[in-house]
Amino acid sequence: MTENTDFSSKSDAGSKTMNKTCWMLKRYGRLARNAAESEGRSSWKVFENSESAGQLVFNIVESGHLLVSQGPELLEGFSLLNASSFLKVLRKTDVLLFRMTAKGEGRVFQVQFAGSSREEALELCSSAVACLKQHVPVEDAPVPNGSAQTGPRADPEPRPSLQQPGACAEQPAGTLKPEESESSLSVQRLAQCFLGQAGVSLPMAYRQQALPSVSLGPLLRLCLLDCSFPAWVEQVEAELTGLAHR
Repeated sequence: MTENTDFSSKSDAGSKTMNKTCWMLKRYGRLARNAAESEGRSSWKVFENSESAGQLVFNIVESGHLLVSQGPELLEGFSLLNASSFLKVLRKTDVLLFRMTAKGEGRVFQVQFAGSSREEALELCSSAVACLKQHVPVEDAPVPNGSAQTGPRADPEPRPSLQQPGACAEQPAGTLKPEESESSLSVQRLAQCFLGQAGVSLPMAYRQQALPSVSLGPLLRLCLLDCSFPAWVEQVEAELTGLAHR
């Protein structure tokens, strides 16, 4: 039986905004890939706020990076530079759906904003959309007249307007095995990966090059000609080592 992944149910109570570029979330969901993907079958992995895991946060930092985190775990993180070339964003009420494509691979996730009321959640989503539109177009999804708004159940599936081409069916219990690169990563885990200490491949978003490659050569040569560059590299490595062993 397929399940509904429409996140647009009544929002939690309490003020959920932090500032104009950082918003509290009610839910985050990631479309998990699996061995049956070639048959058009996949399942959603949904994260909610809890005392043990922490608060879900959606952040667009000044440098133009989009971050979704829960406590120390980084759920999504990528640059919005040239985002229109690899990212599509769809809005439905207080939910944003993100579809990324890079190097022939795709990634789909969605977030639902939290608020003390339904109206506040919609307002916060609109605020985030206004910020996102500075980097990438945001489309509005059509909402059928008279459609019921229901909350997600276990292992939810998207409505047709929010899913990838092709129908998605729920995997039988116990058979879903998301790839390790699709899981969330802590800052400590990322530091270990960059130092070659962790046996994990990074999520697809980390393989998206935002800086034009033609700029790398001159920039690298300029750095090598700076006599302070080797010391800076050693300092970066020391900081990464410190983060990896926290």
